[in-house]
Amino acid sequence: MEVEVINLAFIAKRRAECGWTQQDMAEFLGFKNASAYQKYEKGEYAFKAIHLPILARKLGCDLQDLFYNRQVF
Repeated sequence: MEVEVINLAFIAKRRAECGWTQQDMAEFLGFKNASAYQKYEKGEYAFKAIHLPILARKLGCDLQDLFYNRQVF
């Protein structure tokens, strides 16, 4: 069985490639500050489903690019 998992490393890498700061992302997603966004990017908090299409649009990628598949046995 495959489970889709959010690829946090891709999100952080793509954000940097696009030249967006964590503060930029925080403002775009409606978070209070960069440290709040950082907790999502580091996996301390889980991105909510509503965040994902917004992230994909901001990062200029497909929604599916935000995930990777992991085999679960």
